[in-house]
Amino acid sequence: MLALRLTRAARLAVQLRRLLVASASAGTGFLLLCALGHALTHPDAPGASSLRLAWCAAPLAATVYLAVAVARADPGTRPRPGLSAIGLGPGRLMAVSATTTALSAALGSVAALLGFLYLRGDLTGAPVDGAVSGVLALGQRLPAPAVVTLLALVPAAASAAVALTLRPRDPRPAPSAGSRRYGRFGAYGWGAARETFGAYGRYGARLASASASASAPASASASAPASASASASASASASAQPAGGRAAGAAQADPSGALLTQASDTRPPATTDGDGSAQDATGPVPGTPRSHTTLLPWGIAVLTAGLAVETYAGDTATRDAAPSAGVLLGWALATLGLALAGPGLTHLCGRLLQAVRPGALRLLAGRVLMEESRRVGRPLGVVCAVASAAYAAAALHDADATDFGPLSVIGAVVVAGCTVATLLTAAVEAKHARTDTTDALLRLGAPPTTLRAAAALRAGALLAVFGPLTLVVAQLASLPLAR
Repeated sequence: MLALRLTRAARLAVQLRRLLVASASAGTGFLLLCALGHALTHPDAPGASSLRLAWCAAPLAATVYLAVAVARADPGTRPRPGLSAIGLGPGRLMAVSATTTALSAALGSVAALLGFLYLRGDLTGAPVDGAVSGVLALGQRLPAPAVVTLLALVPAAASAAVALTLRPRDPRPAPSAGSRRYGRFGAYGWGAARETFGAYGRYGARLASASASASAPASASASAPASASASASASASASAQPAGGRAAGAAQADPSGALLTQASDTRPPATTDGDGSAQDATGPVPGTPRSHTTLLPWGIAVLTAGLAVETYAGDTATRDAAPSAGVLLGWALATLGLALAGPGLTHLCGRLLQAVRPGALRLLAGRVLMEESRRVGRPLGVVCAVASAAYAAAALHDADATDFGPLSVIGAVVVAGCTVATLLTAAVEAKHARTDTTDALLRLGAPPTTLRAAAALRAGALLAVFGPLTLVVAQLASLPLAR
């Protein structure tokens, strides 16, 4: 019920994105039903029917990818302060997002079923004649379990992917490996958890007092007033803090006046550099974009493997045969490789924009690209892979005069539309994520033309890198298919 209310109260842009998910689900569901109809019409050709069903994995993956992007960009299910008090924590919001995605995809599946039944003539009594009549299983009864299974595949996969992507995570940063700390007795490791009940009586809580009592008699008689004052101040500070505090009994003074700290403090002491500025040793310096180039070599390796598989499948295929499963596997590997290499390439674009004495415009554009490399790089890599596949298909059509059927056109439209919509959704999400930065720049006096010029510079840099890459991959992919 809450998911329905949030769906009704959403803004127009959010409704349009959900409508795109429903449309993609309808196209994918129709292709799955056509694969079922081909299997019923041609029972003597199970290999061709299985190949048709395997090629439906491409629009299915594109639809799920679009559904995840739309769920991430939905402002209605974004965690906000205070929602946990009324039972809308991160887990509940994740469930609402998954339910909303399942409803949108289920609406598209129902539309696909109605369209398929209309073409079969089950609703009007007159079937439609044309190129798709051979995959409609005219005059045969559709098995209800198979229909329900195929139509439920898209909503189930989309909702599961959304739940996996938006699952609650621990917001606390991982403990740093720079400073070694010891927790309570028997706890070995990096013990960054906050001590609560029983922290006063844990092992080592009175090391300072023990060391003070074990001092030499001569020094004790010489420094009796200092020791008494230090013990009094330590006991006063220990009694002033609660038992479950962050540093209960953690700071005491020895007879020489030095401050003794314990490992019960969950935050390590700050280190001071040469100029006297304190730096926190628990994490990276704030404001520094994280590098996403670690997956770039793996992406290139997977892309190379995909092109090799596609080349081998194209060499072993016959001239008049349909694209085999090897071509599908090679294209899937190439898409995965470009998706892995996309963030690294986007990060490198940002670094190149800031090279050789950059000005304010290039510096701003480069820093934004480095910060948004993970959010925008993966959709860019997928769009690059889809554009390469479209170029290869067009080259194959021009070389062999191959006629693509209506089902191939529907699949291509679904895949291309989902990838482009995912890229646009990621761009809108990135724009909303840097709203505070944009407002701060405007308050500091930056002209709006500078921000628009930085956006145009980012788009030009991405086009200059991903455009030639798309052409190279397309040429390499079309060579074995055109021979």
